[in-house]
Amino acid sequence: MPAGGARRALVLLVDVALPLAAYYGLRALGVGSRPALIASALVPVVSAAVQFGRRRHLDPMAAFVTAVMLLGLVASLVSGSTRVILARDGWVTALAGVWFLGSVRARRPLVFEGARPLLEGRFRSDGTSWDVLWERSPQFRRIWRVSTVIWAAAMVADGAVRVVAAYTLPVDEVPLLNALLWPVTLVLLQVVNGVYYEIAGLWRITRPPPQTG
Repeated sequence: MPAGGARRALVLLVDVALPLAAYYGLRALGVGSRPALIASALVPVVSAAVQFGRRRHLDPMAAFVTAVMLLGLVASLVSGSTRVILARDGWVTALAGVWFLGSVRARRPLVFEGARPLLEGRFRSDGTSWDVLWERSPQFRRIWRVSTVIWAAAMVADGAVRVVAAYTLPVDEVPLLNALLWPVTLVLLQVVNGVYYEIAGLWRITRPPPQTG
């Protein structure tokens, strides 16, 4: 696995698995649902602080997620509502989807930037720089903009499910549902995007057919 992929897997473990373990571990010890949720919500914040301390840099997405989580915690403390804490993940995901959508007309959409370290020069590639492909191929640019819209729509839908669940399901069921939704959403996105890339001709652009004659 490339270093970037391993790092993303570790971040996913810290931001999803550890908060879940912290919540249910505290509940098993008899801690109330609200204090357990607050404690588990601090895990990704601590992770972001450690990342910043090591690199003196926090990537924009991590900064965004951390800021929204902190705002959610402040809102829950002010309102005294456990449901507000539970809905936090949904609002973070939905707002991230809006951010993805807003990047569609940026110089480089977010999905392009996220996929580049994983795919450029590694998968179905003839070695041509993506900067070159971006400049010379309108089709290449369109593919990444459409892919970013797909991600945005999926994240907004995912966030909506989380918010509805936060206000309708029993409190102790919501953290598990939130954790299970991540792999489901990501797998569906990978499948849908993979099919779209094939149909749209992404691999024909990054790895042109061999010359004949």
